[in-house]
Amino acid sequence: MSRRDLDKETLYTGVKQLIETDSPHVLLPQQKLFTLFSIAFQYFLFNSTRDPGHYILRIDDSFLAEKLARKAKDDITRKMMQRIYLPRRLKYEGSVFHLDFFTFQSWALTNELPKDRIKGALIVKNTQPTPLTTADIDEIEEDPALMSDIPEDLFLTSLTSFVPKTITIAYGEDYSGLEPVKFDFIKEEQERLASGVRIAGDIDLSNVDD
Repeated sequence: MSRRDLDKETLYTGVKQLIETDSPHVLLPQQKLFTLFSIAFQYFLFNSTRDPGHYILRIDDSFLAEKLARKAKDDITRKMMQRIYLPRRLKYEGSVFHLDFFTFQSWALTNELPKDRIKGALIVKNTQPTPLTTADIDEIEEDPALMSDIPEDLFLTSLTSFVPKTITIAYGEDYSGLEPVKFDFIKEEQERLASGVRIAGDIDLSNVDD
């Protein structure tokens, strides 16, 4: 256990808040990615024991997945992410967790899952502007008409359209149909203007003279 891990009470409080959230599609827009991931992952572990089936982890890219496996804020989440990282499939009691990314190619296996058996999905967005990879772009260049038909949020809507419970972690984002949930124990950090200089996040810079 890392000294920087979430204490059990905080982790329990976060999971409990998600359990008590009625909305089927939740957005976690705060900072502290690794904290949010641990809370959301533990929620789905709990849920998977109550409602067995398939659970999808859709993470922006493999680099972010590897970081989550190292830096998530509880030991159980880190160990399970390390185990699922390479096979991209991990059985947990009566459920199976599947890992894919924001690329069409990585959806091949999860697309074959019986939709009525998919119980939940955890979607984790990085700060990159687009979910498309070089491989996806190459595919689109072969048929440019594909680009006009691909929504920018397909990585999300392709799951929320049928998965009964989704949690999306996306800092500062706002997606239609997702209910934002914030945790009181995560304090909004100050904006960084320059090295060693910070200001409060609620200051209106438009009122500052040049």
